[in-house]
Amino acid sequence: MSDSPTVPPLPATLPAPDNVPAPAAAPGILQIPVKWAVLLAALVVAGLFATGLLWQKLGNIQEELARRSTDSGAQAIEARTLARAAQDSTRELAARLAIQETRISEVSLQRTQLEELMQSLSRSRDENLVVDIESGLRLAQQQAQLTGSVEPMVAALKSADLRLSRAAQPRLNPLQRAIAKDLDRVRAASLTDVPVLLIKLDELSRLVDDLPIANAMNTTPRSAAPAPAAPAAKAGAAQDEKTFAQMFDRQVLHAWLQRFLDSVREEARRLLRVSRIDQPEAALMAPEQAVFMRENLKLRLLNARLGLLSRQTETARSDLANASAWLGKYFDPASRKTQTAVQLLQQVQGQLKTSEMPRLDNTMAALATAAAGR
Repeated sequence: MSDSPTVPPLPATLPAPDNVPAPAAAPGILQIPVKWAVLLAALVVAGLFATGLLWQKLGNIQEELARRSTDSGAQAIEARTLARAAQDSTRELAARLAIQETRISEVSLQRTQLEELMQSLSRSRDENLVVDIESGLRLAQQQAQLTGSVEPMVAALKSADLRLSRAAQPRLNPLQRAIAKDLDRVRAASLTDVPVLLIKLDELSRLVDDLPIANAMNTTPRSAAPAPAAPAAKAGAAQDEKTFAQMFDRQVLHAWLQRFLDSVREEARRLLRVSRIDQPEAALMAPEQAVFMRENLKLRLLNARLGLLSRQTETARSDLANASAWLGKYFDPASRKTQTAVQLLQQVQGQLKTSEMPRLDNTMAALATAAAGR
């Protein structure tokens, strides 16, 4: 829009001088005041100016719209291009994603198979461990039954606990707790120390042959009275020069007579003895039967030994009581060896206990549960 200069309108009438009276208006012509004419002209000029500005602004807006329309078209074309590229990339990504999902499914399947294989190997190892522990504990129980000591079971339980700690398998924790309970119970058990008792019974069996019988005769001869030193020295010095006269010497005859009387007195003592015997059975037993008495006593002690080994405590106690009665009835109670044998037998009887061997019930139940895989 071109800006054309506006020409103000000419006044209809020239201003008349103040002292000249205004001519009278012609009839039929509209008379407009000058002020209103000027205001009207100013409004017309302002409207024309505003119209020009609006026209110019509208042209600018049209140019801006055309430019923006051009830019929008270019952007639309670019957007279409990018959309096609995005679609292509989306298709490619979808294909890759399908391939990746296929590979992931394959990897997941392989992982599942690997986990199953590892679980199978782990279960197989755990089962072997459980079987080894069970066999070791059963063997330890048999050894404890044979030896009468809880040490084999304690050692086997400690070894099993150590192996379970190294394995570090959560499903074997109940078995480890059961082993700990049985270990405390076995340690608290009070049992007969069979090896010590067997040693004492063997020592007692060796003492039986040296024990004196109550009615045994003292066969130790009394020592003869020593002869005077001077005649013996003379006889030793002149042994090679004895004469017929020296044989009838008074001192030699006196010494020979003394020895003869001592031997007669000793023989008389052997023929007749006066002693107090509280047990008549000992006096009635012939000396030849002492051998059978000793052998029977040894058999009693051997039966007690076998009773200890076979865990027949009552049988062993009965045999030991019979052996103690025989020691007090048929053997000399004043003898030191008899007193030693009696004390040894009393120690064996005091240490003999009737407590049973503890059983590993909790551990065996836990082993059965672990072997079942529960």
